[in-house]
Amino acid sequence: MTTPVIEVRGLRKTYGDRVVLDDVSLSVEAGDVVCLIGSSGSGKSTLLRCLDLLEEIDDGVIGFDGREISDPLVDPREVRRSIGMVFQAYNLFPHLSVLANCTLAPRKVHGLGKAEAEARARELLERFGLGEHVEQHPDRLSGGQQQRAALVRALFTSPRLLLLDEITAALDPELVGEVLDIVRELAHGGTTMVLATHEMAFAREVATKVCFLDGGRIIESGPPEQVLVAPEQPRTREFLRRVLPQ
Repeated sequence: MTTPVIEVRGLRKTYGDRVVLDDVSLSVEAGDVVCLIGSSGSGKSTLLRCLDLLEEIDDGVIGFDGREISDPLVDPREVRRSIGMVFQAYNLFPHLSVLANCTLAPRKVHGLGKAEAEARARELLERFGLGEHVEQHPDRLSGGQQQRAALVRALFTSPRLLLLDEITAALDPELVGEVLDIVRELAHGGTTMVLATHEMAFAREVATKVCFLDGGRIIESGPPEQVLVAPEQPRTREFLRRVLPQ
């Protein structure tokens, strides 16, 4: 038996009196692509933020490569060196060029030299169609280009785990495809990912596991052909009827 990359047991997260995640358990193996689906407010984004230690949990355990990272004594910054996260709103630094955005953390956090960091960043940016934009600032790029730059920044250090939070939600429909193409390429290349998405067709294509969240709980999980095509739970069927074309 191999050790899961991520092992979540009994995770609970509240904001005041509001329960956002309730007894969530999840196992992610190396090479898995786990798609979190559910309505807005179901807990998808909060779960991703808990996995990246951006949120403190109230109960439960989060394990990463066999190590309990939810222990308060664990340094989140050290853990995040092995985890890449891409947000819905890009979160690029507006005052820095695309190149500087991608090399800032590798230089400041990982101690990479400027020349080596920039060479690696240029290689990745070229691979993802941004080679001509390395010196531009984010506001000069389209939404799809900004999201691709955010993906490059997250991938720079070859993270053990990639977390993607609704990365196409803020994009115009014609830009969604170019970002999903990159995620598809990463999935086929064996990158371990957990992503929250509203793109059901994409989830059916790339996911190894789909988890449907409702009211902060995982109501149903399994292979995409089961959860998205023949769901067992009435609540899952109701959700899919609303979001899938008839």
